[in-house]
Amino acid sequence: MNSPSRVISFVNAAHFIDHYSMLIFAAAVIVMGPALGMAYAELLPYATPGFVAFGAGSLLTGWLGDRWSRRHMMLIFFLGIGASMVSVGFVQTPAQLGAALLAIGIFASIYHPVGTAMIVSYAEKLGREMGLNGVWGNLGVASSALVTGVIGQYLGWRYAFIVPGVVTMLIGVVFALSVVHEDRKGSKQAAAQARVAKQDMWRVILSLLIVVIAISTTFNAVTVALPKLFAERLADLTSSPALLGVIAACVYVFGAMTQYTIGRLLDHYSLKTVALPLSFMLAPFLYLAASLQNLPLILVSIGIVMGAFGQVTVNDAMVGKYTTEEWRSRAYAVRYFVGFTAAGASVGLVAWLYEQGGFVTMLHAFAALCLLAIAAAIILPREIRTPAASLAASPAE
Repeated sequence: MNSPSRVISFVNAAHFIDHYSMLIFAAAVIVMGPALGMAYAELLPYATPGFVAFGAGSLLTGWLGDRWSRRHMMLIFFLGIGASMVSVGFVQTPAQLGAALLAIGIFASIYHPVGTAMIVSYAEKLGREMGLNGVWGNLGVASSALVTGVIGQYLGWRYAFIVPGVVTMLIGVVFALSVVHEDRKGSKQAAAQARVAKQDMWRVILSLLIVVIAISTTFNAVTVALPKLFAERLADLTSSPALLGVIAACVYVFGAMTQYTIGRLLDHYSLKTVALPLSFMLAPFLYLAASLQNLPLILVSIGIVMGAFGQVTVNDAMVGKYTTEEWRSRAYAVRYFVGFTAAGASVGLVAWLYEQGGFVTMLHAFAALCLLAIAAAIILPREIRTPAASLAASPAE
């Protein structure tokens, strides 16, 4: 029988790797462009197929996680995404780059439906573990900008993909030796602690769809665009890729802190109580960021990542609370299919909006989109709190 803490530790590491791997290109593209003789707006769309696969692949990987084995799927994740990162370091043409980034997206699609379901399955306190898991994912985002900037400056952009790829495959080997397949169906689900009235489930589904589309699109757009935004707007502070990576990493740390805080709040308060005030953060901060630079931009960017990453924790907790073990990977698969498909479209949208009016147009557009998050929080119904033990064998509503 697996140790819950060991399983959760590997899943947290996988969350770090998942976001890290998907955002190496966003940071490396700044130095890749001159090396490949292509402009930023020309090179960025090559990441689009990978981001689309990141979402679309979750339907299949979530189904396999429920029907086959979550443990085996996670092993494929570690080895596959590691090898894909290494392959990017050896590309010679834009077409090869697009294919290698697509491979990263395909293997990255395994984590969220499978890994998040494992967190819920083994967690004793859903909010706390979701918050901590979010911190690891956020640290992956932050470290990607930081480490890629440093490696890209001193060793070259190719090693920015090769080094983490090798490390990821080694972690996969340790995972294979430490975690065995385990059937958790019918086990006590300590983490599941809430429901809503059956007649109100449509409100939960509608709210989740609205907020997932709005937040996932904005979340991905911000994480993809932030390195370039800082490179343009922080020119008075620094032009060093390494220091820009440090600044971006520090901004993302605040997002990690928010996810942990939101997770703890969700253990004590209803989803609506937490989600409603959080939903008002993103739109004004995005609007303000459009006209700021240097230190004021950094401060407003902190508000943006706090709002975006906090919303992600709320969304994941919503699925975890209202689904049973037998269906959980598939429920997360649908959630992430919708979210990451929208996120994949955001890459091309960022490039198009940037060409139309720079970051002013882009940030104003996403500020308007985030107004939908407020509507989604308002329509959430009241929760019915229930003891964890009674949920072990009960069907999802």
